[in-house]
Formats: sequence, C-alpha cells, structure tokens
Amino acid sequence: MAIETDALIVGAGPCGLFQVFELGLLDIKAHVVDSMPAIGGQCAELYPDKPIYDIPAYPVIGARELVDRLLEQIEPFHAQFHLGQEVQELAPLDGDRFRAVTAAGTEFHARSVIIAAGVGSFQPRRMRLTGSEPLEGSHVHYKVRDQADFAGQRLIVLGGGDSALDWALALHDKAASLTLIHRRAEYRAQPASVVRMHGLCEAGKMRSFQGQLVGLIAEQGRLTGVRMQDLKGDHHELPADQLLVFWGLSPKLGPIAKWGLNLEKNQIPVSTETFETSTPGIYAVGDINVYPGKKKLILSGFHEAALAAFAIRHRLYPQEKIRLQYTTTSTVMHQRLGLKE
Repeated sequence: MAIETDALIVGAGPCGLFQVFELGLLDIKAHVVDSMPAIGGQCAELYPDKPIYDIPAYPVIGARELVDRLLEQIEPFHAQFHLGQEVQELAPLDGDRFRAVTAAGTEFHARSVIIAAGVGSFQPRRMRLTGSEPLEGSHVHYKVRDQADFAGQRLIVLGGGDSALDWALALHDKAASLTLIHRRAEYRAQPASVVRMHGLCEAGKMRSFQGQLVGLIAEQGRLTGVRMQDLKGDHHELPADQLLVFWGLSPKLGPIAKWGLNLEKNQIPVSTETFETSTPGIYAVGDINVYPGKKKLILSGFHEAALAAFAIRHRLYPQEKIRLQYTTTSTVMHQRLGLKE
C-alpha cells in the first residue's frame, strides 16, 4: 500500500534534513528518501571529515558532525527515512497529490514534494589507467573515511582543487611521505591553501609535481608506486602505498530529468518567493535549484528550506493565516520542539 504523507523530501543531505526541521516547526510531518545507504547525502559520503567554516555559530565543523547535529535538531519531528532507495517515478495524482515510486518499490502519495538532491547523483571522476580498478578501495581511493588509514603511508594525492589541497594539507604530517600531483601549475583551490602548500614544499614537508599519471606499479595486488610524465615530457617513478584521487565529481541528474520539470543546465529553476518549481506542489532547495543570484552554499539551502516550508504550509492549508512565530518565545513552537515549559 502507498504511504500517505503531507511532505516527501527527496534527499537526506544537510538541506533535506533542515527541511524536515522547518516543516516540523509548522506542524508538517515528512518522509525522506535518499539513494544513499546512510543519512547525510554527498556531504557525509564524499567528505565526512572535511572542515566547513561557513556554518553560522560554528567557526569550524566537520561534515559528519554537521549531519549529526542536524539529526539531533530534527529528532522531535520523527521523520521517517527510506534509505538506499532512488525515486524513479514522480507524477501528479488526483486531488493535488503526487505519486512517487522508488527502485525498491516503495510508493508514496504526497501532498507536496521537496527535491533536495544536491545536483542529482554525484560520481567521482575515476582513473582509467590499466590496473587501477582492482586496487580501488584498498590502494586507490576517491574519498577519505578515516585519516588514520593513511598514517605512516607513502601517499600520493591527485588533483588541484579544494578537496585535493585540503586533504594534502591535512595528511602531510600523518603520512610517511606525501606528494601532490596536478596536471598544470595553476591550482583551483583557495589561494590560502595554495600558499600553505607551497610553503610546506619549500620546507621539505611534502612535494608537488605538475604533470599526469601514465601508469601504476603494483606487486601481488599491492600498489608500490606510480609513473608520471611532467610538463616537460620527462618521466618519473614515484614510490606510493596509497593513492587519493580528487579529479572532481560528475553530476548525474538521473530520474529527476524525467519528472516533467523545467530544467536549466541540469538544474531546476524555482521561484525565490516559494522555491516552487514549474510544477505546483513540487519544490527544490539546495544545489539542485537555480535562480538569479543563486549561491551554492549550505547556508543558502537552509534559507531556501525555511521559505519553502511556509509555502508548503500555505498550499496544504490555503484558508489558514500563517503567523510567523519565534522559537525563543512561542509556546506553540516549544510544544512542537518537545520542550518543557
């Protein structure tokens, strides 16, 4: 039987979790679906320990901790999660409702749908070198789950963006040796990170090369080194136990592209008043949406979730006047948050 719900949130990343909170404050219960097997979305899956510096009131917070804090915050609202399930079908149903069906066969009839799916399904850009695939997970990695796994290892980091620089800086004093390889001399990372990286190289605490990998060296299923070609065309062999590859992510919109929504370069245009899409009753918050002046920041997604929640409340109860109530003083809000007066 189909699950009936006032709100179905597609995506369990930070914006999807905060959407649960904002809906809960307005007394709207939600179900949350995510294709990932765990709560946190790409934020927790791809860079769980990466520090985030622009969350209000937190000078620095790790992605995993941010997700944990959000889960703690939404606990009073008892959201139901359906993980490891991709929503494959979404279509209007009679009576201003929507029918959503996941790959696992779970069916929802929702009065509103909020898409908080990042930019669809992110996949890291993988290596295509001969012999790399059997080493994935043991010696070739596309994310860091635990920094301790790389302690005392001869580590090579590939890439020139923020992820590559951030992890090179974080791991250089834990690894036996660390070499950063980027295909060109210019880096896409934050200038302060690039300056710090060059300083560590000058101090002999890590190395950097410009060029590209041309081969892997392995013995009995273990990585022992890499072959690279520098910008002059010269070849080098570098010892290595572990390889971290940060060549960026390839977003795949997936089934969302078939839901009949207006799209703009694989993003969903929305109204900045309600964050409603071209289909009334379907909303989009976070990196999946686009509008003039859009900034892909977590805090922007939080703002979008708040306004979307008020729009959804009005859709569900159009005759009701919605008063803005403050969590600091409203007894109604305190009750919904489970606070004792």
